[in-house]
Amino acid sequence: MTGTSRTTSAIFMLGALFFLFGFVTWINGPLISYLKIICELDSGAEPFYVTFAFYIAYFFTALPMARVLERTGMKNGMMYGLLTMALGALLFVPAAQQRSYGLFLLGLFVIGTGLSLLQTASNPYITVVGPIESAAARISVMGICNKLAGVLAPVIIGSVLLSDADALRSELAGLQDLAYQARLDEVASRVMTPYVIMAGTLVLLAFGVRYSPLPEIDAEVDRTTVATTGSVLGFPHLVLGAVALFLYVGVEVMAGDTIGTYGESQGVPLSEAKHLTSYTLVCMVLGYVIGIATIPRFISQTTALICSAVLGMLLTSLVLLSSGYPSVLLVALLGLANALVWPAIWPLAISDLGRFTKQASAILIMAIAGGAILPLIYGQLAGMSAVGPRMAYALMLPCYGFMLWYATTGSKWRSWGRAA
Repeated sequence: MTGTSRTTSAIFMLGALFFLFGFVTWINGPLISYLKIICELDSGAEPFYVTFAFYIAYFFTALPMARVLERTGMKNGMMYGLLTMALGALLFVPAAQQRSYGLFLLGLFVIGTGLSLLQTASNPYITVVGPIESAAARISVMGICNKLAGVLAPVIIGSVLLSDADALRSELAGLQDLAYQARLDEVASRVMTPYVIMAGTLVLLAFGVRYSPLPEIDAEVDRTTVATTGSVLGFPHLVLGAVALFLYVGVEVMAGDTIGTYGESQGVPLSEAKHLTSYTLVCMVLGYVIGIATIPRFISQTTALICSAVLGMLLTSLVLLSSGYPSVLLVALLGLANALVWPAIWPLAISDLGRFTKQASAILIMAIAGGAILPLIYGQLAGMSAVGPRMAYALMLPCYGFMLWYATTGSKWRSWGRAA
């Protein structure tokens, strides 16, 4: 198989995987509103333990998953990741039967663990399977697959779980005791069928990956530029890139998963608020299309990151200065600012790492824990009467500020405090 055909086949297969990543990841938005009802959660930070349980798995499991990859290789590692996700999806069945928030969170943690293994393998894979200077464009293709699934997921899952959302809330308000609990049990059962279907799909895809012509490229990762330092932490552009990714994933998840509850606080009915995550993802897809068309033909990966950070700071400021439905739409537009951040940071952070590439990939995957921490902080701030849901978005400003600094300065450091 020629280099070009190999790259094409890899992109096609990985595109299918990234579509699946997106579907599983971006159902968390409507899931928050759904679990808030059936598990009788408060309106503060408690519902955002959904994102915490899902994304914190990356922090605790990324390094162990890197060791798994060293034993299995990237291709088999992807298969095991998909099977782990299937196990997590099946945990939703007993969780729904018992209406146990803890079991739902455990299922999300297991799904996140599987995704940690998948992403630790797939992100460096798509980076090195073609020329490094066009890596951001290839990652943008993966991003489109991911976010198109993210556009569809909230609509599909929201329609299944919250098809009668506003009427359901009114009905529940009029029920008491056994009738109230029986109705909640009925609503809770809605989640079982989609997650059983998801588990079956994950198992089929796992064996599809195992027996696919997807090439093994472990040796090629190790043959890239030979690093001279004795520790992966000796590369400041990697460590600072991990910090930038931590903050980025935090603001990306905030824009996608908090917009529903924020919309409700701004008077948007739940029947529409359950679809707001899709608005953010549509904007991200548009951003990825821009990235594919412009990188590296017209702008560099660094320039794309600078533009994204500046746009993020501008839109966040406008969110804080507005209110009502316009403010909600501005949160959705943050998807446009966020789209090219991951594709730009990843190749900048793993550049020139040679044999440390797999370890570096695990460290960058650990940074996805930003999606666990920052939305939880947002939830705490939003629940404070002195701050509220709108002003809590001010948390994003220093995050975009650090991304801007990394683009202009931090990504150039090859020793601490010194540029290459």
